[in-house]
Amino acid sequence: MEFDATFYALVALALFVVLLGWLGVHKKVGAALDSRASLIAKELDEAKRLREEAAALLADYQKRAKDAELEARSIIDQATREAAALAEETKSQLEDYVTRRTKMAEDKISQAEHQALAEVRSLSADVAVAAAEKLIAAKMKAGAAADFVASSIDEVKKRLN
Repeated sequence: MEFDATFYALVALALFVVLLGWLGVHKKVGAALDSRASLIAKELDEAKRLREEAAALLADYQKRAKDAELEARSIIDQATREAAALAEETKSQLEDYVTRRTKMAEDKISQAEHQALAEVRSLSADVAVAAAEKLIAAKMKAGAAADFVASSIDEVKKRLN
């Protein structure tokens, strides 16, 4: 039997594996792999926990955003209703104001008419009295005028009492 280089390489490899086994390298490698696996498991657990926490935060923020949107919609609806009510109230107040101002203007016009009529009546009475005075003065004599004035004053007193 002849040994070639491949045989010697196989024997060297076997001796090397036996030496590694005798030195306990396989235990050290297994322990290193086990510690690495537990570290990876811990990291996976931490990642899972962080993912769940992030999902909870996301859900909370989405809920808050939805609530804020609903509240904003509610505020807008309320503001719209208030604006419409205010517009209606303002319109009503404006109509009332215009009505009152029209009534006041009509009252002032009516009062001015009555005042003008009273002034015309007073003026016409004054003119009539003056004309009557002139006519009576022209037709009466001096003594008869004094008697007429006295009787007129007595008649006025009787009518006023």
